[in-house]
Amino acid sequence: MVKAGLILGAVMLVLGIGGSLILPICVPCLAVMAGVGAGYLAGVLDKPLTSGDSAKVGAIAGAIGGAGALFGQIIGGILNAILVDPQQMMRMMEQLGFPMAYDPNLLFVGQIGGGVCFGLLDIILMAGLGALGGILWQQIAGKKADSPPY
Repeated sequence: MVKAGLILGAVMLVLGIGGSLILPICVPCLAVMAGVGAGYLAGVLDKPLTSGDSAKVGAIAGAIGGAGALFGQIIGGILNAILVDPQQMMRMMEQLGFPMAYDPNLLFVGQIGGGVCFGLLDIILMAGLGALGGILWQQIAGKKADSPPY
């Protein structure tokens, strides 16, 4: 379970950084598929015997992978805050019709705070869907591995 979580954590770290540079809300969408993948991979690597054990192993692997997504979102938020010019952001928001009583420091707080919030959402999504992936592994491949060869 740890190996599967670390593999998906590394993948989600990279995707979290890249996704946060483009649009931070994209990363939880990626976490949906990565969570199921982490749970299924944990089942493949650990081969738990029961459906409950598969769900537990998958949830732990998903949570570990979600931690990678959290760190990726935080790093991506910091990079995004550094790369975006606050004055340009203010002009863009005014063009969209938002009244701007704007403090440039709010950009940094918003980027990093948004990264933390979306990262916590990633952990929750990946843990829950990791449990689902573990159960799917048990239903698809786990029963075949447990059954006698006759």
